[in-house]
Parts: sequence; structure tokens; C-alpha cells
Amino acid sequence: MERLILQSDWDEVLKENEEKVWVSYKQGAQPAIHGSLQNQGLSVEGVPYVAGSGGFTVQEVTKRSITVTYTDGSSHLSRRFVAPISTFKSIHQDRKSVVSLDATPGGLGVSADTEGKLRLWQTDTGEVRRELVGHYGDVYTCRFFPSGIVVLSGGADMQLKIWSAETGKCAATLTGHRGAINDTAIVDRGRNVVSCSRDGTARLWDVGQQQCLGSYPEVGGEVNCCGLGRVEGVLSLESPDQPTSEREVATEGKLLLLGSENSTLQGFGLQSRKKVFEFPTHGPVNCCEFLTEDTAVCGTQDGHVTILDLRNVRVPLREWRDSRSAVLCFCPHKGGFFTGTGDGSCFYVDSQFQSQVELTGSDCDPVYAVRCDGSHVFTACRDSRIRKYSLSLCGDSPR
Repeated sequence: MERLILQSDWDEVLKENEEKVWVSYKQGAQPAIHGSLQNQGLSVEGVPYVAGSGGFTVQEVTKRSITVTYTDGSSHLSRRFVAPISTFKSIHQDRKSVVSLDATPGGLGVSADTEGKLRLWQTDTGEVRRELVGHYGDVYTCRFFPSGIVVLSGGADMQLKIWSAETGKCAATLTGHRGAINDTAIVDRGRNVVSCSRDGTARLWDVGQQQCLGSYPEVGGEVNCCGLGRVEGVLSLESPDQPTSEREVATEGKLLLLGSENSTLQGFGLQSRKKVFEFPTHGPVNCCEFLTEDTAVCGTQDGHVTILDLRNVRVPLREWRDSRSAVLCFCPHKGGFFTGTGDGSCFYVDSQFQSQVELTGSDCDPVYAVRCDGSHVFTACRDSRIRKYSLSLCGDSPR
């Protein structure tokens, strides 16, 4: 797969007259072709005029984005590179990887690091508002309920915790897993939640009574990730063998995706607890998400991205592998998705499954999480930074 790679701090370097940044073109296993981009003076609007060399040309430049094209013989590739509008350095301590985050349209963010710190912060300034204290060990997953004022978290201590974002207090603790909790999903408004664990199971919980309503134990390996979506009319999910508890709310018609360390993506009827399909993948599945009612995407440790039509999972709708290392996270957007990888890349794949926009800033440090609040994109990185990007610069294709 073709790609363009640009120096991570290009936006800072190119502010200075005559400064250069490196750029490379890479296709499959072939050697990379290298060139440079140079600031040749400011334009009237205060934006630098940038010229390329070595087959690279610049189509457009703003203070936070640059569109670069490589042309040589039969090769012609364009990418828009988008720089962060803010880089939050003080939410988490230096040298502590940020492993999970979420953000709401209401201006709140939540994130967790490898020191076990779980923090609420303002998405406009990065100011930490509260520290959520109660987990023992690392916190691997955190997300907001749809209300935006309640947080769900889980981690190495095998506990799920539900927090008030207004007070910072833990309102409920759900226990029962026998291994670390890797990921969660929220059903409808949140009376029920789902968790998946290194113990090889996924569980459905009643938040109000802090009880497990059922489990999905047939995965066959550690469960790394889960995704939840409505597929009513798309798939037959079968009926449950036992009457459904009155404590289950809005579980009908929903499919639960589980990505496993045993290199499978499996689908279960959320209400029936029955397996609907099992899709063999190229490696352990690190992340999975619904894109639409009938399409889903999963990413593997060996760098494969697979898009499935849930009406026929035997043959992938689209699949590719490139040199970006492990695929670590997804964030659905407009029928496509943002994804972060183990080599520090973060890019957008549009609804036609074309990758034309890259988010820059990480210098080869893995991007563990990416989230969108409707107007901005946020990334969590091993370098302890949380980066904020303008979604308006991350359209489906370069302008």
C-alpha cells in the first residue's frame, strides 16, 4: 500500500524562513523515496510558501495543514497532513503512556495512563478538573455514558467502575471477571453495559443492581476489544433460550463484536448470548468498531485492517496491510474511521475506504486511542501527550 510520511513537527519547523522538513514516499516493501519541503518565505496571509523537491510538490498550505503530492512515472499520490491545534502535556506525567481516552461535545475529556491515573479534564484548555481514584493498578479503558456526565472505566484490577463526572465519586463497582478488563461498551443510555476481559469472557451488566446478567464465554482466548451496534433487519440474531430479565433494557436487535487474542472476530446476539459468526483474522484483534448497521472494521496486531459486510462475513468487503505496524484503535466518522497504529501514524479512511488524511504530531510513539467529540479529534499517545485536532481540517478528502 502506498503512503506518504512527513516529519512529525513539520508545522513548527516550517514557521521559520528557509527551514526544511523531510518527506518520504513508500510503496509496499520497496525502498522509500526521500525528499524535502522548504519554507521559501511568508505569503501575505502569514502562511509560508513551501516548495518541495525530489518529486514532491505542495498543493496547499495553512497554519495547521499541508497537502503534499508525490509524482514519478506511474506513481501519483496526494495526502493532507493535519497538525494538532493543541497538545496537552500536563494532563498526564511525562513518560507515562496515555492508553485510553474519551471526549464529549459538552467539553469534558477523560483519560487513563500507565501509572493508573484516571483524570477528567476540559477539552478546550486541558485543565484537569478531577482525579478519579479507586482502581488498583492500570486502567485500560474509560468512556463516557451518552449523558456525558457519567464515566465507565475498567482495568487490571478486574473491576468496572462507574463515576460521577460532576463529583468525581465512584457510584458503583461491578465485579466478577477473573482477568483484567480490556474494553467496554454501553447499551443504549447505560442501564446495561458490556465488558470484555483477559479471562476469555464478555459480560452483560445491570448497572443499577451491580449484577452480571449474562456472559459470552465461547470466545476461546483473551478478549481484547468489543463493539456494539444495532443490526435489526440485517442479521438473524436468534431468540434467547431463557426469558430475558426485566433488568435488560434495549438489548434486542443488537450485535456484540468480540475481538480475540486467538485471531478471530466473533459476533454474538447481545440478548440471545448466541454466536452469530466467527471470522478468522490474520493475527490477534486489537480493536473493532461498527461503521454502519451492516459494516464493521477490525484491526490486528500484524497490521491488517479488515472491513466486513455483516450480511456476508465469509468474504471481507475490503482488507489491506501496510507498513504501519499494529493497528491499535478506531474511531468511526461519517461512514469511515480514524485509526491509530503502533508506529505513531494516525489517519482517516473515508467512506470509500480511501486514506487521504494523516494526523501528525507523534514521533513514532504508538497512538493508543482516538476519539471525536463532533468538532475535534483527540489522540492518546505513548509520549504522554493528548493531541487535539480540528475536525474541519479532516474531511473525507483533501480540498
